[in-house]
Amino acid sequence: MKDSNKYNRRSFIETASLFAAGFYVMPLFSSCKMDTSSAHPNVGTTINSDFNADVDIQLKAVQSSTTILSVKKTDTYSYKGSLITGDKQTLQQLEGSALGPIMRVKKGDKVRIRFENEISEKSIIHWHGLHVSHENDGHPEHVIDKGETYIYEFEVMNRAGTYWFHPHPHGHTGEQVYKGLAGLFIVTDEEEKALNLPTGDYDIPVVIQDKTFDKNNQLVYLPNGRMDQMQGFLGNQILINGKVDNTLSLNKDGKYRLRLLNGSNSRAYKLAWNTGESLTVFGVDGGLLESPKKLPYLLLGPAQRVDVWLDLSKKSENEELRLIHLPIPLDNMMSGGMMGNKSENSMPYNSQFDILNIIIGESRKNDAQLPERLSVSQALDPADAENRNSPRTFNFAMEGMMKWTINGRIYNGMEVAEDEIVKLNTTEVWRINNGGNISTKNQKDGRGMMGNNRGMMGNGSGMGNMMQMPHPVHIHQLQFNIINRNTENVDQNLWNALKDGFIDEGRQDSVYLLPGMYMDLVMRFEDFKGLFLYHCHNLEHEDMGMMRNFKIE
Repeated sequence: MKDSNKYNRRSFIETASLFAAGFYVMPLFSSCKMDTSSAHPNVGTTINSDFNADVDIQLKAVQSSTTILSVKKTDTYSYKGSLITGDKQTLQQLEGSALGPIMRVKKGDKVRIRFENEISEKSIIHWHGLHVSHENDGHPEHVIDKGETYIYEFEVMNRAGTYWFHPHPHGHTGEQVYKGLAGLFIVTDEEEKALNLPTGDYDIPVVIQDKTFDKNNQLVYLPNGRMDQMQGFLGNQILINGKVDNTLSLNKDGKYRLRLLNGSNSRAYKLAWNTGESLTVFGVDGGLLESPKKLPYLLLGPAQRVDVWLDLSKKSENEELRLIHLPIPLDNMMSGGMMGNKSENSMPYNSQFDILNIIIGESRKNDAQLPERLSVSQALDPADAENRNSPRTFNFAMEGMMKWTINGRIYNGMEVAEDEIVKLNTTEVWRINNGGNISTKNQKDGRGMMGNNRGMMGNGSGMGNMMQMPHPVHIHQLQFNIINRNTENVDQNLWNALKDGFIDEGRQDSVYLLPGMYMDLVMRFEDFKGLFLYHCHNLEHEDMGMMRNFKIE
């Protein structure tokens, strides 16, 4: 009881100090209802005998010990997979890492995953980026206790691309991912196979995460409590594929595919080659671009994936090439002038540090090629959207007693509002906005509840400016196209530092929304009815309630 009282007092003091710094209480919208239409007592509990699985995997979430820094091991969580049915190349373990496994499947494969929870907390798995039914999406309502099993059965409907999987229990996603529960889900298809892209040893996963360790080599998570939650966890050390060793030895004359995933809880990266040469990107969240895109640097937000082409034919043996993070002027904005600079616990955004070190070895050629034409256009036509001229609007902002909200609401189980209900087999435009005023009038015309975009946090003035933060936004179950990125209210120093690093082409499921920015996304709701999530993928914000349901009916 004493510890509980101590925590409550500390939480109250922290909240009160933040409130005193200039935030004020606004009422949360309450025009919501609980959805129970998708509830089914047998969901995830039994094997469907009529589902003939091409791939059948047993996947356990377990408590583990991993050698990361030295001989003294770190307490972690891990997914441990074993293949029941399928090609032996389907399941790839990351030796010596808490992360993984990597699953490799084909479009059209029927996949069964028998998820067993052996950690002490409730958990469930979300298949990030996959187009699956509500029952297979990993909704928090489906969490299972230690000792229980959840059975996923779905057909892979996505095109070739780099997807991933991670826990999604409300309130605990950040900690479970941070401790090691994450893996890649890589899909291939006939279109991609025809391109002669790098395969095998030349197809390299690169999962980027930031961590903090104490003197006993144990992971440190949210050392500053509520303050860290408000900002999102930022570590002081980069891990690649769960390892502190970030060096790759690659072959001169080799042509490589680097599958980059930002698996960090909240940190974004401004990635560039130390040589100043362009980054060549040919794939994003939802698969291949129509053609490769060259960038001076790349802004990679949490949960985003890109495929980077690396041709070492013009490099010399023993030469080193480094992928680095370039400075971003975010520290002062995120600290809000009251949280302080947390450089003692994390690497400042406005600094340069190494991500990946590549050492060029002896010559060994492969015949992979990167064509100028990669794929047929997958873009949705905004003209097909039923609400093209009145986008359904979602405002990501802070409200009330330090609450991260969407349209003034926070996550509440299976609750869904009238303006979060969409129709099956329709195309819509959604406008996602970071900051701005929220009208207290509940609009029922499908356009959301946001006023203009020059509100409390949108114009760079007022007390709300003290807590401007980026929000990485993820929409479950579908891939969308970006049709507009409005930056007129974005801080110009920040925009000038990042503007050449965004990719608006291709199909995506996660975007990085700068303070004051709004984006228009076109998406189609098809194949499955049910309840799905949209949320901030700053995992601490998500755990605090910056997450909502939308319902397809």
